[in-house]
Amino acid sequence: MSRKNIVVVGGGTGNHTTLSGLRALDCNLTAVVAMTDSGGSSGRLRKEMGHLPPGDLRRCLMALTGETEAANLMRRLFEYRFTSGDGLNGHSFGNLLLAALTEVTGNTVSAISEAARLLGINGNVLPVTLTRSNLCARLQDGTCLVGESSIDLRQDKPDVGIDYIYLEPPAYVYPPVIDAIMDADAIVLGPGDIFTSVLPNLLVEDVARAINESGAIKIHVCNLMTKPGESHRFQASNFLSLLCEYLGTREPLDFLLVNNTPLPPQLFHRYAADSQYPVLLDEDACMTMVGRIVRRPLLAPGVFLRHDPTALAEAIMEIVEGSGSARTHDAARSPFVFDCDHVNESPAFATEYGVHPIAADEDADAAGATLTVRNSDPDGG
Repeated sequence: MSRKNIVVVGGGTGNHTTLSGLRALDCNLTAVVAMTDSGGSSGRLRKEMGHLPPGDLRRCLMALTGETEAANLMRRLFEYRFTSGDGLNGHSFGNLLLAALTEVTGNTVSAISEAARLLGINGNVLPVTLTRSNLCARLQDGTCLVGESSIDLRQDKPDVGIDYIYLEPPAYVYPPVIDAIMDADAIVLGPGDIFTSVLPNLLVEDVARAINESGAIKIHVCNLMTKPGESHRFQASNFLSLLCEYLGTREPLDFLLVNNTPLPPQLFHRYAADSQYPVLLDEDACMTMVGRIVRRPLLAPGVFLRHDPTALAEAIMEIVEGSGSARTHDAARSPFVFDCDHVNESPAFATEYGVHPIAADEDADAAGATLTVRNSDPDGG
């Protein structure tokens, strides 16, 4: 069987999770990366040097780096973040290296190519656009937010929903992105923050059209948790609806991939304290926008609610390699049922979300760990 071409569309830690797992499998990988990050180290380099934001590119490059001793050292260097020093504090080494390579080689594309060579990556990393553009959001009360960071970590009117997002100025696609999409056997959308990581790619001219025209299987990986200010009270169908809207299509996506591992109660309560709740699977509504729903145990062990990269990659490859005969709802149902009428702000309603006790030998470290939940945690969105 020939190697499958898989294109992963998103940004930030969502892309990193998916690529980290798929890297070890027999496939040709391309990451299409949003270029609207405006916060942290990336935002500073973008503002001070006029570069495209390097942070999401860096994460994808690291995810595709191999497991040799030299590659592991380079990955550690790319991940290293300075905690002191005038002007250095808060910057990651990888971001600075990409900025330096951009200056030395003359452009972002050459910088990515040289960084990929240094890291020995398995796959391709493509910025969705080379246009320097701002992500903007219009809230339901008419307020406009400018800049990805003002939407991602929203302090202004966090309880007001997002009406729509747009790019200012309009952005034009980096042509190799279209080639990768048209040659793809599968296109993976998500996981990740829906308004700030996934949808911004679809706002770039011709990207949505190419995805619609591509013969690739379209897979949406559902987020594990909602996110205050962005996807508060969202159910799985809300994410699908937005994807279809910004793709500009009435055609359903092919697959929705969801986790069916029950949540440990300790983690549920900690996330609920930060107003983050499990994404409810409203199956009937989803089936109007997707061909098949595939449930798999995708939750990673540990003290954060994250997708397990290996389990996620295996589920994606199972879909891609067997899409002609894949079974709808082919994984066993989880032993709980989400009741959408019982979504409640209080963590006292933990049982409505399918939490389960942790056995003594199941995750001893997680049970007594201290956790600070952040809106930017992977797979939150």
